[in-house]
Amino acid sequence: MKRLAVVAVSLALSVSVGYSKENTSMITVMQSGAKPSVKGPSEYFTGTVRIDSPFQGTDPARVGGATVTFEPSARTAWHTHPLGQTLIVTAGLGLVQEWDAPAQEIRPGDIVWIPAGVKHWHGAAPGTAMSHIAIAEAQEGKVVEWMEHVTDEQYASAKTL
Repeated sequence: MKRLAVVAVSLALSVSVGYSKENTSMITVMQSGAKPSVKGPSEYFTGTVRIDSPFQGTDPARVGGATVTFEPSARTAWHTHPLGQTLIVTAGLGLVQEWDAPAQEIRPGDIVWIPAGVKHWHGAAPGTAMSHIAIAEAQEGKVVEWMEHVTDEQYASAKTL
């Protein structure tokens, strides 16, 4: 079914934009499971975090992202993004918090927009894992500015669930 959808889109592009049949191979399908899962590095995450299916557009595109799964209480360190970040929550229950603001709960189907330069963290609720798709654009090759870890005290005070 996926292959049929890609063929249909490719054909539509070649008809509507005038591409020849030879140029339809410009579309790339990254097969699910083609890249192994990676553990979230302890420099940027607290707890057990798994990163799957990372993707990066090719020039001139600046977009990239991944599916990230946080085990209960796992979370990112404080960080910012030069052009902002979008999170699409796909499973579980989580929290997102910007510096000096109350935490907000996030659930499957929620879409979170974090504006450029806003210091924040996101992760799982205390008793529930959470997965999201994270999407961000690079500016001058940089997608994220990592900062200090969210302390256990900060996390405990953020818990609203």
